[in-house]
Amino acid sequence: MNTPTLETERLILRKFTENDLEALFLILKDEEVNKFLPWYPVKDIEETKKFYEERYAAKYAQPQAYAYAICFKEDNCPIGYIKVDMEEHHDFGYALRKEFWHKGIVSEGAKAVVEQVKKDGIPYITATHDKNNPRSGNVMKACGMKYCYTYEEQWQPKDFPVFFRMYQLNFDGNEERVYKKYWNMYSNHFIEKL
Repeated sequence: MNTPTLETERLILRKFTENDLEALFLILKDEEVNKFLPWYPVKDIEETKKFYEERYAAKYAQPQAYAYAICFKEDNCPIGYIKVDMEEHHDFGYALRKEFWHKGIVSEGAKAVVEQVKKDGIPYITATHDKNNPRSGNVMKACGMKYCYTYEEQWQPKDFPVFFRMYQLNFDGNEERVYKKYWNMYSNHFIEKL
């Protein structure tokens, strides 16, 4: 069951492998791509390998994992990633090399991952985006996610305050459920009129 390969019209979504380190490096080293992500851009292949081992190989060892490389069918080479964490928040996240932005690629891949997660019985997913990065929110909306609330966090490891918008999509019919952990954790929280 672990990380089934998915296909869409243009894409193959599959596990990263050790052979993808060069491609993963191109995604992780870009300042703009990683601006809104909770880590600094990697500096070399060594750092990329460590990232791969901690964030991909370790996940693939779990019985259930959703950590996908986004690849075009024609070359099967990773240009981005989509993931859903198995922890309580079921956090949904993604990134894409900037030369492929504005082509609907992440939305196309994300919809396929969301369908798979739903089929596999995960009750809900959440996602957060920096309020200064509304394009990320557009991907969440394209997948059917709904805005729930905004909270301010002193963001680590970058250590500056960020207003995050929290989105959620429930799959089990419980439309009232809202994942409240961030709301309860951070005292500056509110609901925006979007």
